[in-house]
Amino acid sequence: MKVTREQVAENRRRILDSASRLFRSRGVDAVSVADVMQGAGLTHGAFYRHFASKDDLVAEALAHILTSDGDAPFSLRGYLEQYLSAEHRDNPAEGCPFAALASEMRHQSPQARAVMTAGARQIIEMMSTDIPASAETAERQTAIGNWAAMVGAMMIARAVDDGALSDRILDETRRFVESSIKPVASTDPETGALEAPCPPNG
Repeated sequence: MKVTREQVAENRRRILDSASRLFRSRGVDAVSVADVMQGAGLTHGAFYRHFASKDDLVAEALAHILTSDGDAPFSLRGYLEQYLSAEHRDNPAEGCPFAALASEMRHQSPQARAVMTAGARQIIEMMSTDIPASAETAERQTAIGNWAAMVGAMMIARAVDDGALSDRILDETRRFVESSIKPVASTDPETGALEAPCPPNG
């Protein structure tokens, strides 16, 4: 039976979805090609119709994760709340690949590391937009520091076995990052006009 072009694309997506979840949940080295194909509901032999090697799959899976929400509007406050949440902490298979896999990346292929580098640059660029303007360099420095704090906090929150401490790590890091975000302008209830977050002479 001939496989249609649409079915080939669907099978490839299923493999990438399976690999994306398993790599983030267990780690790249702990997941075999057979595990990925079983998770995708496909035979082991079908793997090489789509990917040349496991290294190829790792790079493609990382790109798949990092571009999955590429068209969604970005809000740093929303991203911060979602990222430093208990739900994200408790569901690494559906979460950030940096928090789940950063410690493994130095052992992965140049192709995989290049994908992560491009993803890191994109996230830093997006996070720079909601930081009060002073100078482009300062905004970028703050964005890098904030993002590194968020990723590190998530890694530590997952590592400790004290639930209260884990929650505290997420909460305190959220407050730290919030202090550098642009205040949201409010609306004058009488005129409906936007008010400055902080009156210039207040």
